[in-house]
Amino acid sequence: MNIIFKNKKESNLNDYLKFVNNFKKKQFENYAELYNWSIESLEEFWDSIAIYFKITFSKPYIQVINQKKPFYNTNWFKGSKLSYTAHILRKSTDKRPALIYCDESEAIQEISWNTLINKVSDFKTKLEKVPLRSGDVVAGYLLNHPDTIAAFLAVNSLGGIWTCCSPDFGIDSVVNRFRPLAPKVLIAHQDYTYAGKHYDQSTKIKALEKQLPSIQTTFSLSSTLSGWEFDTQETVHLSPVSVPFDHPIWVLFSSGTTGHPKAITHRTGGILLEQYKALALHQNIQANERFFWNTTTGWMMWNYALGSLLCGATLCIYNGSANYPDLGVQWRFAINANINHFGNGAPLYIESMKQELPEVNPQNLKELKTIGSTGSPLSEDAFIWLQKRLPDVQVISLSGGTDVCSAFVGGNPLLPVVAGFIQCKMLGADIDAVSADGKSVVNTTGELVIKQPMPCMPIYFWDDPDYVRYHEAYFSANPEVWTHGDWILIDPEKGIKITGRSDATLNRQGVRMGTAEIYTALDRLDFVQDSIVIDTQISEDESKLLLFVVSERWEISLESVLKKHLRQACSPRHVPDVIFQVPAIPYTLSGKKMEIPIKKLFDGLATEKVLQAGAMKNPESLTTFIALAKIWRS
Repeated sequence: MNIIFKNKKESNLNDYLKFVNNFKKKQFENYAELYNWSIESLEEFWDSIAIYFKITFSKPYIQVINQKKPFYNTNWFKGSKLSYTAHILRKSTDKRPALIYCDESEAIQEISWNTLINKVSDFKTKLEKVPLRSGDVVAGYLLNHPDTIAAFLAVNSLGGIWTCCSPDFGIDSVVNRFRPLAPKVLIAHQDYTYAGKHYDQSTKIKALEKQLPSIQTTFSLSSTLSGWEFDTQETVHLSPVSVPFDHPIWVLFSSGTTGHPKAITHRTGGILLEQYKALALHQNIQANERFFWNTTTGWMMWNYALGSLLCGATLCIYNGSANYPDLGVQWRFAINANINHFGNGAPLYIESMKQELPEVNPQNLKELKTIGSTGSPLSEDAFIWLQKRLPDVQVISLSGGTDVCSAFVGGNPLLPVVAGFIQCKMLGADIDAVSADGKSVVNTTGELVIKQPMPCMPIYFWDDPDYVRYHEAYFSANPEVWTHGDWILIDPEKGIKITGRSDATLNRQGVRMGTAEIYTALDRLDFVQDSIVIDTQISEDESKLLLFVVSERWEISLESVLKKHLRQACSPRHVPDVIFQVPAIPYTLSGKKMEIPIKKLFDGLATEKVLQAGAMKNPESLTTFIALAKIWRS
């Protein structure tokens, strides 16, 4: 299926193309020519983004880019200062709500800009009394809730650095992330409801205060909207401070697959420019529209969705399970809130297709312009089903990562949508697929690399002053390019496919966690000597978490003890579906657990293609896993 949309001439991207032709004296006729210029002339391109979106620099830049290798040595918009919150606030108006909020009760609450700004001011006043100064860290243990938006804007308006985990993360996982940052303030919701069940957070909040000695003040919040003044007429001027272009805006975290999660620190100016480019140009978000993406506060899509406010849109947020009381709940939110841009994980669309959800039809979703999908590849069948159900809606699949808090490949209103493919390489992202010998490949799977720097690449990893972990993460294979860890196929005619990750991240219903965090939790159980965990695919939209444990005194009653422990220490979504007792865990000669080979074995690949006994510390351990994999697949 190949869909071309009628309104491409009215898109922001088409307007930007005309702007570049006029301002830069170019004669670009199509996206391909515009894209090639964006990666061949980085300075001109990023300068044009700043000018087109009227970025307000309180202190002007003296140079757009001083390009160096590895990319973390590159300097961007040298000498400049600006404020992210100031750019959000310049879109405030009494003509449309700032936020639209919905939870599992399906009650919808519109929040005006005046109400939001007053709430931001309340948080700001409390933070100033701490006192919170520019460069101080504030940690959130918060829901996808209007409180979280207001708290972030207050922190940012003071020059503070934001970091956040969602409440379903266990204490150990949260402490692993927050402790190195030495946060000065903790902001947490006291309770929450998920899938109809109520959870009290008071004990966990106390545990965080005890284990994070840097915390000076804790703000505990109700999960209701009881503290919001919806009828306020008071006008407040926030006067946010400006910070240098490279000043950290927030710290996001890797999954922790190979050790402690990497504290990925993003620059204020880079995020600001990237969000304008990605959301306004590639997702075509326009003023007065309504944008929604299902996310938690611990996932980069929460930060990404904030960018819709920069575009003059209303940000629609949902707090709760995406399938409670049924799979149609967020579709009904889209209908009742007149959402224009609806984003979710691929599994929701696949399951909606299987259930033939009646909510998904053009009579219900009259205002819908785009459907966004990320987190995992969207199947060709789901593409086709969505397009047949909603023929005038553009399906936008995108892929990027926490590393850049954005996407490298994504949507394009100027190009056709081909089922099963992501439309394009995004402007300024010099993407390539390379073979094992480093050569570019087309129409075949290769390693995703980025050949030139982007301002949304991290400034650094927190507590990594010599860029050791940063270099190891992206440049150890080749210091000349960023190696991302995805497998990618580039078809010049159809678009791009992401065929999988090259790490062992456990992505369970949108909550990403690395295996190392599972192992750390299990190490505290005296009856578990060793373990390995894999997430194996059962069908296109279903996977099972398999845990293998070595235990000298295993009995069936310990299974419930182990599951309860993982639920509390890590996440309810990372409780294993099946637990196997095994005599030994396979290790490489260098002492690494062989997660990926075991996963591939259970996914059905032949033993000789995924396991090499000569590279193993204990090849005899394979016998049990080979037998279990055979039984599992049958």
